Amino acid sequence: MLRLTWVQPEDLIGHELRQAAQDGRDASGAERRWVAAGGHLAPDRAGASATPATPELRALAEELLDELAAEPSPLAATEPAEYRAPLPPAPAPAPAPADPDTELRRLHAAWLGRAAGCLLGKPVEKLTLTGIRAIARSTGNWPLTSWFTEVGLDPEIAREHPWNRRSRPTSLAENIDGMPEDDDLNYPLLGLLLIQRHGHDFSTEDVAKLWLDELPAGRTFTAERVAYRNLLAGLEPPHTATYRNPFREWIGAQIRADVFGWTNPGDPARAAELAHRDASLTHTANGVYGEMFVAAAIAHAAGPAPTTVHETLTAALAHIPPQSRYAQAIRFGIDTAAAEPTGTPEAFEQVVDALHQRYGDHHWVHVLPNAALLAAALTHADGDFAGSVCRAVSGGWDTDSNGATAGSIAGLLAGDPDVLPSSWTAPLKNRLATTVAGFDGIGFDELARLTLEARA
Repeated sequence: MLRLTWVQPEDLIGHELRQAAQDGRDASGAERRWVAAGGHLAPDRAGASATPATPELRALAEELLDELAAEPSPLAATEPAEYRAPLPPAPAPAPAPADPDTELRRLHAAWLGRAAGCLLGKPVEKLTLTGIRAIARSTGNWPLTSWFTEVGLDPEIAREHPWNRRSRPTSLAENIDGMPEDDDLNYPLLGLLLIQRHGHDFSTEDVAKLWLDELPAGRTFTAERVAYRNLLAGLEPPHTATYRNPFREWIGAQIRADVFGWTNPGDPARAAELAHRDASLTHTANGVYGEMFVAAAIAHAAGPAPTTVHETLTAALAHIPPQSRYAQAIRFGIDTAAAEPTGTPEAFEQVVDALHQRYGDHHWVHVLPNAALLAAALTHADGDFAGSVCRAVSGGWDTDSNGATAGSIAGLLAGDPDVLPSSWTAPLKNRLATTVAGFDGIGFDELARLTLEARA
């Protein structure tokens, strides 16, 4: 029996009920009707429930999805569909021409950082925080300082907290052989293709056409899969992001931001604008702000002026609505990490516990808890590469996506691939696997070159 994940109405309705509760809509009546009819709430970690619904129950799920979509969010004023940061008081001075070799090495470090951080998080994606800590402690790797391994892992812990099934064969210390395929790397490749074909004036419709041409549907998840389905059903943006899409404020757009930052160095406003166009295919509100924030942060870090991770996060906050829940999550992550006095990896566990207490009611792929964790990890590690990716992954939730974004920002700030510890970069073997046509087996040095070309 085929149970396609992330699109079954009987599963979507549970996620929409949770989304409604979090954005202030009253879904209590819809939930009572759904439960009384025999419906279940959203699966906790899987993308689909084990058994299909009856035709009658599925029809009710579709009816309730449409009813809930018609209810306006009371947060619309502070989380608008369109947002532009206030203009600076005066134009920034024109930067001095960048040295191409220096820029190439910075971008190379960013690509490597993204890949290494993603790979670190892959084997524990979908695991609970308790499971991640138990595995790392059992193998002598807590606080997390290196790749996960099953060498020395207590069999009982392995049974209780199984690895991510798809990633275990390619993402443990003992079997890493290059960078395996992951959507956290596929989307930057698509971003490159987008700019190569359409330049920086691309439209959301251009993004949609590119996906239909180049992105296999089976390589999409959550909001991206729903939007892809909507495209095939004849819907156009921005309705692709809103029609029966309870994942519209999850993390999927945030992982697509990097190329828009890398190709707009020193111009976070422009990077955020491009990110908004891309994100609007699949996401709304905080889901869109996540991509805007990360793109702005990377553009700031990629600029000509020396900067720190703390300045980078602060600069990016200026490009999203200040009263949005996303901005609140970033500030909460920064403040919680900054308030921890020691800055040690051991003490970051307390920071993570505070984040989980605040956002424990959110799905592990929702953008808000992951944004708070990203900001906390970068802040607490002071932008150090290894410290940033290890803290981001050790905090749970969407481990590979958080590791990837933390690695991208910290790698860019490191400024040179040779600065990154070889223990993190050598296993990648300068080779990326992907189903995005024309990129399988490409090296990260070549990706840096293509990214530099895309700035023109």
